[in-house]
Amino acid sequence: MWAEEAVFYQIYPLGFCGASFENDGKCNKNIKSVIDWIPHLNKLGVNAIYFSPIFESDTHGYNTRDYTLIDKRLGTNEDFAKVCQELHNNGIKVVLDGVFNHVGRGFWAFEDVLKNRENSPYVSWFDRITFDGNSNYNDGLWYEGWEGNFDLVKLNLRNEDVINHIFDAIRGWVKEFDIDGLRLDVAYCLDHDFIGRLRDLSNSIKPDFYLIGETLHGDYNMIMNDSMLHSVTNYECYKGLHSSFNSMNMFEIIHSLKRQFDRDPWCLYTGKHLLSFVDNHDVTRVASILNNENHLPLIYALCFGMPGIPCVYYGSEWGFKARKEDGDPALRPCFDKPEWDDLSEWISKLAHAVTSTKALSYGMFDSIVLTNQQCAFLRTCDDERILVCINADEHPFYMNFDMGVSSGIDLISGETIEFNNGFEAKGYSAYYLKL
Repeated sequence: MWAEEAVFYQIYPLGFCGASFENDGKCNKNIKSVIDWIPHLNKLGVNAIYFSPIFESDTHGYNTRDYTLIDKRLGTNEDFAKVCQELHNNGIKVVLDGVFNHVGRGFWAFEDVLKNRENSPYVSWFDRITFDGNSNYNDGLWYEGWEGNFDLVKLNLRNEDVINHIFDAIRGWVKEFDIDGLRLDVAYCLDHDFIGRLRDLSNSIKPDFYLIGETLHGDYNMIMNDSMLHSVTNYECYKGLHSSFNSMNMFEIIHSLKRQFDRDPWCLYTGKHLLSFVDNHDVTRVASILNNENHLPLIYALCFGMPGIPCVYYGSEWGFKARKEDGDPALRPCFDKPEWDDLSEWISKLAHAVTSTKALSYGMFDSIVLTNQQCAFLRTCDDERILVCINADEHPFYMNFDMGVSSGIDLISGETIEFNNGFEAKGYSAYYLKL
């Protein structure tokens, strides 16, 4: 499918447009401003955008009020339809955040429950509502909130009316915006029967409609399989990527990659395409988490070179810094315009390498060289072979291997590297050697 050969770009729309935290209905910067970024996206080499929540919500987007309306702080449905049209005209697919585990307290059906209590026809739309309890909102009723957050009211995904409401909304998104897929928020919490039915829906409305689920831990195959999700977020390797550089221990990330993608039959995800990332809207920016700024280009090279679908979070392509402990607004800023620097140029070369080769999208994984500060692994698809080499040390290192060829072309620099049972990698360097 198209996503397996994609390079994703994530935008958090409410932050991108500088929206007020509380939904005051006022549009500060229209979502159509994304159109102004299309030349930047083309130059960067991305061919798919994942938009974090974009529908009418109470505050941060994950507390939905209405699945059919673009958040008024961003503009109108017509505005977003124009954005999607222009992205598609430029060969960029569109994936939306599907927030189906819970809604906001401002969701119209929950407001009816608050007003009419036991007499509301929508009581069964929500999980475990009781009218002899209370919440921190002092409504005189208790209900299940996601992870104890009562601003996120858990939906009953076994209720046919709820399922039909959500599925009708998705059909509307495809009809109105021609979207190409969904990223499912907290997919690890979703009812498995619901996910299976969502897959059936996606197959019926668009044959290449792609489903990606947010997962943190456990066996991803529980919800990533032929009858459920196509892909999930690879949080195991997210942690391993920055931890390997900060501890100067490449064994950590390579251990995870071998556990997930090696050729042995016990490997968990061989042949599957997980979403790879070095940061996103929920975590500290990678430029702020790495101890050594020289490792910033290298962590992207490792992320783009390993099995998976790489995703870049807006602003991180020029090294924007922000820490989780400073609050979500720090992680989700509004920029006047995109910036371009050496890191952006580097990522654009990595993106071109991914989208121009089969091996980096579909190739098998084999570890070739591994030390604390260096790694090299082979990606093989049919007769195409690409050797990904990383030297995290400041000093040159001789990559000792025998690939049965005398040279390789570095897809990043365009240089031809001569082999003599290996080659000397420069300090703080990365190579994609086409053999």
